[in-house]
Amino acid sequence: MATTLNRAWALLFARLILGLIFFMAGVMKVFQMGPLEHARKYFLPFSDTFLPTWSLWAVGVTIPFVELIAGALVIVGLGTRGALIALGCVLVVVTFGHLLHDALYGFSGHVIPRLALLLFVLCLPREDDRFSLDNLLIGSQPNR
Repeated sequence: MATTLNRAWALLFARLILGLIFFMAGVMKVFQMGPLEHARKYFLPFSDTFLPTWSLWAVGVTIPFVELIAGALVIVGLGTRGALIALGCVLVVVTFGHLLHDALYGFSGHVIPRLALLLFVLCLPREDDRFSLDNLLIGSQPNR
């Protein structure tokens, strides 16, 4: 019983920290910087690569909303698996982009901590995440 409760607390703290990291990045990029400026500042510098400019705009404008929405979902624990997969895709895009310009990019300070939290939450059994809306909604269903 104590082990299960410890896993529930561990999942809650990991979800909260990971969700806050992405949610606050999304808040800043959507409401302060603006999605267009985010794309212009962080994605258009890759127009010197093989990537088409339209794709840089599309991904650069979309990522802030993915971070905002998926981060919020991870915080409350609703649709957690899908939100984590979306955030994992963001991490792949960020890593790919950095490696395009610098094949020796040191992503250990940015990507690895987020990926570690993401994998931790994703790999533990869903039923251990007792302090989530997913668990509350599933737990209230008959014939679980």
